[in-house]
Amino acid sequence: MTAAVPTAAAGRVDAAPQTGRPATIRNPVLPGFHPDPSILRVGGDYYLATSTFEWLPGVTLHHSTDLVSWRPLGGALDGARLLDLTGAPDSGGVWAPCLSYTDGQFHLVYSDVKSLAGAYKDVHNQVVTAPTPHGPWSDPAPLPGHGFDPSLFHDDGPDGDGRSWLLWLEWDHRPGTDPFAGILLQEYDRAARRVTGPVHRIFDGTALGCTEGPHLYRRDGWYYLLTAEGGTSWNHAVTAARSRTLTGPYEPDPAGPLLTSAGRPGLELQKAGHGSLVETPDGQWYLAHLAARPLTPLGACVLGRETAIQRIEWTADGWPRLSGGGNAPAVEVPAPGPAAEAPAPAPAASTGFGTGRPGPEWMTLRRHPDPSWTTLDRGRLLLRGDESLSSRHRQSLLARRCAHTEFDFAVTVDADPGSPRQAAGLVHLYNTELWHYLHLSRDEALGRVLRLGVCDHGRYSEPAAPVPVGAGPLRLRLEVRGAAAGFAWSPVGRAPDWRPVGPVLDAARLSDDYATVGDERTGHYRSWGFTGAFVGVCAQDLTGARMPAVFSAPSYLAPR
Repeated sequence: MTAAVPTAAAGRVDAAPQTGRPATIRNPVLPGFHPDPSILRVGGDYYLATSTFEWLPGVTLHHSTDLVSWRPLGGALDGARLLDLTGAPDSGGVWAPCLSYTDGQFHLVYSDVKSLAGAYKDVHNQVVTAPTPHGPWSDPAPLPGHGFDPSLFHDDGPDGDGRSWLLWLEWDHRPGTDPFAGILLQEYDRAARRVTGPVHRIFDGTALGCTEGPHLYRRDGWYYLLTAEGGTSWNHAVTAARSRTLTGPYEPDPAGPLLTSAGRPGLELQKAGHGSLVETPDGQWYLAHLAARPLTPLGACVLGRETAIQRIEWTADGWPRLSGGGNAPAVEVPAPGPAAEAPAPAPAASTGFGTGRPGPEWMTLRRHPDPSWTTLDRGRLLLRGDESLSSRHRQSLLARRCAHTEFDFAVTVDADPGSPRQAAGLVHLYNTELWHYLHLSRDEALGRVLRLGVCDHGRYSEPAAPVPVGAGPLRLRLEVRGAAAGFAWSPVGRAPDWRPVGPVLDAARLSDDYATVGDERTGHYRSWGFTGAFVGVCAQDLTGARMPAVFSAPSYLAPR
């Protein structure tokens, strides 16, 4: 199968002129919220699938031909037939997809997590198939749901029997038990689209604990099992285990984790873990994994968990190890083969919402775009106001990942609220309990005003007085510099006349680390933080009149 050649880079690349020397992979290859990467090669094409949690479309896909530059393909699960996230909890929804290929079909398995706080995990594991990564994807077929992080292994290599196998983590909610109860394996019947036969418990994990995210491979007579361990924060890791037989037992690498940042706060890439392997056409191996870049050592990771790639070498006795030795993630990694041409640096600026429908960088919360609440025509986005930013059901919101720790985002808004319960504006958001919101609204005494709202773990406040602005469209801006975030507005004219609104806000609150409240040792949490910060536009109307708001000329600029 041959896919289109990428036309734009999604990650940072080596822009040196063509010399015939190897190109360089610069990490992260997918900056901003792109966790739990599953990497796949089909012919000369590479694909990455990453988790999207409560954001839609579900499962973000990227394509590359060299592992260096990556082109966004958008989301695979792009309609209610494929994914319904109505009411999904913060950091619930789509976890840990696995993309695989056999017999001319792409197989995408994923967890749809309906509840995750406390002891229980209510999970719908699903599988969909398609002839291409662009679809059309089949209706989802259910898989066992007593756990999460499913993956498929197709034993169709030279020594395989052509059968497929499902792996997943079993979750145990009972007090006094390890909730990460082991990795399970069961045959998957591709024709019937269901599991069959006995369930095998193939791996209990290592002393790192929190064993999850399984992926299975076959090489030189061995079956290799990769798992994520150590939890999802600073002690995260990738471990490798192997067995001569598919059903185990699997013995872990005696050298310890294949990859981890644990205990090395000076590394640029932290929280390294949850990896998957890919082999190039000429027999080189690479590991895709998640990582995070804190603002300060072991500080807030406002961009969430990103995707990085490491080169793998195999020892004489058959264990995968990072090229160059050790198990620390590297920022620069040799790419496979010489650079065919000098790829252009990733653009640090983007404009526009898309043509006809939102572009691949734009996402919605919990409900798919449809004409009942949003339309896009000639660059102008219309949103009809709906529920509040605290809602997990019907938000009118369109946003994109924050991919830089320093950026400016600006947009023009035109709305005429007639009530304090109507609003539209620019939002800097982590989840329903953590956000900053500069918005047009109505004040009984002042008329049309700009208000700055802040939600901190569900506690709402307004750190500035309402600003009367009169009628007509306005330009709104968010400026982020590390942990400092500031809002401003300007009348629409030839040159912006920026006027600050409110104090400098703490952008570090919009981070995985601040959002997570609970005990990683037990796996029982009150709230999770898995998604990174977003910036975008939204509209609310708590009167039920569905006030229209029109947005135009969005601009995302990251200073170099």
